[in-house]
Amino acid sequence: MSTSPSRWMTIGDFLLRRLEEAGVGHLFGVPGDFNLELLQQLQDAGTLQWVGNCSELNASYAADGYARLNGMGALLVTNAVGALSAINGVAGSYSEHVPVVCICGSIPLKSIDRGLGMHHTMADGTWDRFLGAYAQVTAAQARLTPHNAVTEIDRLILTAWREKLPVYVELPSDIAYLDIEVPQARLVLAQPPSDPERLRSCVTAIAAHLSAAKSPAVLVDLDADRFGVAADLMGLAEKMQLPVAVISTAKAVIDETFPYYVGIYNGQASEPHVRAAIESSDCLLSIGYRPIEVTTGDFTASLPADTIRARSHSVDIGDDNYQAVTLQEVIRGVRDTVPHVTSRAAPQRGATAAKTPAGGSTNLTQAAYWQAIQGYLRAGDVLLLDNGTSYALLGLHLPPDCTFVGSINWGSIGYSVAALLGTLTAAPDRRHLLFLGDGSFQLTAQELSTILRHDYKPVIFLINNGGYTIERGYLGKTGQYNDIATWAYADLPRVLRPDTTARSFVVKTPADLAEALSAPNDTLILIEAVMDPYDAPAAVMASSNTGADIDYGPRGPQHRDNAQLRPA
Repeated sequence: MSTSPSRWMTIGDFLLRRLEEAGVGHLFGVPGDFNLELLQQLQDAGTLQWVGNCSELNASYAADGYARLNGMGALLVTNAVGALSAINGVAGSYSEHVPVVCICGSIPLKSIDRGLGMHHTMADGTWDRFLGAYAQVTAAQARLTPHNAVTEIDRLILTAWREKLPVYVELPSDIAYLDIEVPQARLVLAQPPSDPERLRSCVTAIAAHLSAAKSPAVLVDLDADRFGVAADLMGLAEKMQLPVAVISTAKAVIDETFPYYVGIYNGQASEPHVRAAIESSDCLLSIGYRPIEVTTGDFTASLPADTIRARSHSVDIGDDNYQAVTLQEVIRGVRDTVPHVTSRAAPQRGATAAKTPAGGSTNLTQAAYWQAIQGYLRAGDVLLLDNGTSYALLGLHLPPDCTFVGSINWGSIGYSVAALLGTLTAAPDRRHLLFLGDGSFQLTAQELSTILRHDYKPVIFLINNGGYTIERGYLGKTGQYNDIATWAYADLPRVLRPDTTARSFVVKTPADLAEALSAPNDTLILIEAVMDPYDAPAAVMASSNTGADIDYGPRGPQHRDNAQLRPA
């Protein structure tokens, strides 16, 4: 029997306490009759702040954005209808390796015990369908009971933090106020220590390979950020004068002003010097590399056969596999073990994008737009982008200390508007810039009302080009299915909050854009940029064209005349 100090708390209060101890200060979600009791406990306790959303899908996006900056996020939904609304965003958190705790207020335990029919169910006496659904998109799931609550709450939160993946908690509505004996000690967030011999052997092997190589290099995916090793990797690169490249999911994870940062590696779509640094390396250290067509130049990436593949809790070095090691201990060990190198040539870097001021009275083009955005960026910005022509942001050179937030692996259109609410909530003192198109905005636009309600001051760059331009690059250049309704986007802040002080601009020329960019950011700014529906960054169009060939095959409809938006 445990002799550790304990105390008595209600199950709901213990869950909220553990979330707070894990660093979660806000809970996103939508109220429902099966979760109102926990919401009342939250209001009574006052430890977490409630952020009500316009939908559960938006809540899941917001919790994801919050976790990107805060380290962990959480949302609260109601049984079935709320859980299934949120599951897309939670699945995105799984794909993007983001630790989110999804709490579902569920049907009473007495209903399960007695087989009572309840609303928000299939009305067929089944209770585990949604646990089963979430088992596909989370690292751990549990239905809480008075007997397992202490063990399962700690297990789920620790799993989310250690694995950097979402988890799912069902809290039956009739047990939240029941008292249970709980640990007195705070929850400690820590990775299990590595096996000493495996760690020592792994570090020695990596250090030996890097030291013996003539052209070693480092390739970084998003796990370098999730597991907190970016600074250690830069220390290693500086010590050995190693070129460091990232894939697009890891944009801004490595400071782009760092002397050894060379750019984004994207297979044949890479700049030549980046491609040479990675593909010609005789010792490539990859961090959490997970290739998909979007991050490999449509499967044209070619990593060296003997690439060292470091993951969150294991490493492959040639034929050897090292288990029971943590990424942070491995990278720090390698950094501390390798010798200083002073003789290696400095890595080649790409040219900095020109910052020519926008001007003139001609119609605004994508090229002029992104050139102006380059000059608007500043150190410490939080940059959010949605799927579409805003992928041009990946080609800009970022100042120091920026954070990049996107859904590149998952690719869920509309993610960024609600994610913006999350990042603003997590870091309200930073400047937040959102880049998206009209099609993406329409999917989750209502969450702008929540941003306005909380008096947040982001700058929203919205391209109004009459529909899904990135999809026109795949198929349907003039297809009606890629058109959307025309909204008065710049009017929406005042519609959603009549007393708002937000500034809105409709820009149609470079001069218009320059004037909007000069506005003080002491309130929310929405800049609606009206552009030609057939204008898009060349790289985005080329990627869409190739993507159509991958998606539809040699007999697909993309081969018809004028079926695709193509680069000039």
